This record gives sequence, structure tokens and C-alpha cells, in this order.
Amino acid sequence: MPTSPVKTRIPLTSFGHLISEVKRQLFGIEAPSPTELTGWRKHFNSYTIQGRRNFVLATYGVLALTAAAYMLRRSSRKEEHETASASS
Repeated sequence: MPTSPVKTRIPLTSFGHLISEVKRQLFGIEAPSPTELTGWRKHFNSYTIQGRRNFVLATYGVLALTAAAYMLRRSSRKEEHETASASS
């Protein structure tokens, strides 16, 4: 029976931590300390809870702006269509 070289000490329910543990054990990739993160990586990263939260908030913000722009453009097209049909 094949065995995995990864020794999981973390429950499988926390998928993000499991991936971090696999990276650490298989590839030797360590998460940088928060003082090593500079620039935009300080605020948007996959290592800290705050960085993950900022990614989620940015994603929701982009989706909300896209929906708002779509709704505004859609309503302005309806108004143009109504005024054009009323004048003819």
C-alpha cells in the first residue's frame, strides 16, 4: 500500500492549512513572516487571515461595481430607446 510522504497534523477540514503544510513538507516552502511582506503583498497575500480577507473584499467589490455599471448602462439604454420611439 503506498504511503504519503506528507505527515498531516492538521484536520482535513481546514483546506488552506493543509495546502500550507503540504508546501512546507514536500517543497520546503515556508510562509514569509509579516515583516518580510512589502508593498501590495503586505495587504493581499494568502499567508495571513487579513490578506485573505482583503482578497475576498476586493473580489466582492469588483463584482458589485461590475453589476452596478451594468445596471446603469442598461437603464440608460432603456431611456434612450423610449425617447427615440416617442419622437418618431
